[in-house]
Amino acid sequence: MSELAMPILFMLFVVIGEALVLQYAQRQQVNWHDLVFNLNSGHIMLWLFRGLEITCYGYVAAHFSLDLLSSWPPVLMWLFALLAWDFGFYWLHRLHHHLRVLWAVHVVHHQGEHFNLSLGVRNSWYSSLTSIPFFLLLALLGVPLSVFVTVSILHYSIQLFNHNALTPKLGWLEYILVTPAHHRVHHVKDMAYSNQNFGGSFIFWDKLFGTFCPSLPETPFVYGVSGDKPSANPFWASNLPFLRYFRLRWRPKATNGRFSYSALSVFSGAMLLFALVIGYVYQYGYGYSDISWPQMALLVLLALGSMALGGMTEGHRWAVAAWLMITLSLPLLFIGYLGWSQRYWHLAMALITLHGVCVALGWGRVRALKPVEEPHG
Repeated sequence: MSELAMPILFMLFVVIGEALVLQYAQRQQVNWHDLVFNLNSGHIMLWLFRGLEITCYGYVAAHFSLDLLSSWPPVLMWLFALLAWDFGFYWLHRLHHHLRVLWAVHVVHHQGEHFNLSLGVRNSWYSSLTSIPFFLLLALLGVPLSVFVTVSILHYSIQLFNHNALTPKLGWLEYILVTPAHHRVHHVKDMAYSNQNFGGSFIFWDKLFGTFCPSLPETPFVYGVSGDKPSANPFWASNLPFLRYFRLRWRPKATNGRFSYSALSVFSGAMLLFALVIGYVYQYGYGYSDISWPQMALLVLLALGSMALGGMTEGHRWAVAAWLMITLSLPLLFIGYLGWSQRYWHLAMALITLHGVCVALGWGRVRALKPVEEPHG
């Protein structure tokens, strides 16, 4: 499954590389806590729900396809799939902004206040689930599953690139493709701008359907959305919008504001967690055809680990205890009980356990200069 693990490694490389360039070459302050949340927000649970998306697509393609494209030349079929996927994404994205129940999913992506590559990874746990109905039409028409997956990866790679903070306007490509210049407009806090430029890869959909905005505001502006500060815990970040949608008033308990954890301690924990995510993807892939309990146990511990890191960012005492228990459970369960013998797992789990112990002993703990309020959404 290296073909699935390599894109994660590439994503980590370019996201962290851009952050280092911004901070040390361009002297811009990078919020590393925010970058960790963006990486952890939806990426781990993605492997559960993206597997469901692909399973549904494959089932429809195998049992309900009208097979309208089988006689087409391969080049024409691939071109159709490339354009049809992006057309479906345009309407998926536009409806996410105009239907409140879909906005409860998509708002997590727009809550990011710093426009950089990590924002392209920031998503709700449920973003893949809401994509399913928009792409099943391709399966009905006869686009093979392998083509759908390849085209999806290509489009998502373009969308990641379009969140970078370094690329200027791209000349004549601005007339055809969605570029970072176009997508910066879409992330402006003012809805007059954020409700424009919905395209994923091709900008001509926006021009065709009247949602194109060519440039950023001339007056000072900020990125993000209105409302309360978002949670650094991916569980609450993904679920609080639904509590608001259903008018439920329950909210997580506020912190005492006495301490937090340094960006270095949280970032290093996140990188070690991603080492295990890469191992998970390499070993199991999307893994929806033959799920085993060790696979689900590993996925659950990875998801809980991302929540614990978010809790550490917010200064919760429970998060330190949870992180320690998770990092101790990993080698005890998978190396001690299940007897996993690969050196990769031994090294990765040994390092993350050492990190958990160090954090529990106080490494990275810093006193808050001012009270840290519990975010509400």
